[in-house]
Amino acid sequence: MSAGFWADLAIVAVVAACTLLTRALPFWLFGRRGRQPSPFILYLGRVLPTAVMAVLVVYCLRGTSFAAAGGFVPQLAGVAAVVALHLWKGIDLLSIAGGTAVYMLLLRIL
Repeated sequence: MSAGFWADLAIVAVVAACTLLTRALPFWLFGRRGRQPSPFILYLGRVLPTAVMAVLVVYCLRGTSFAAAGGFVPQLAGVAAVVALHLWKGIDLLSIAGGTAVYMLLLRIL
């Protein structure tokens, strides 16, 4: 086997180990059996999902131009579709797919 094979294998092994470590580390640190997590960890578990979603929405809409309807209507309609579908059905995949479909359709029309 060539040296390139072993280098590739080493890279895959390191990436796999790092992925395993980052997935398991919170359970090792905060997964004390029979004990309640600290109030700070409970607080983070309550507020971080909403904070991450807010950051993602701001990131996705950061380049929106309000100079013409074609610049902002598809984005805002897509966001509205995601919110409406999620409030209606509560299915994440449906909300994402529906919002993307509305955005892409309006992007082609406008």
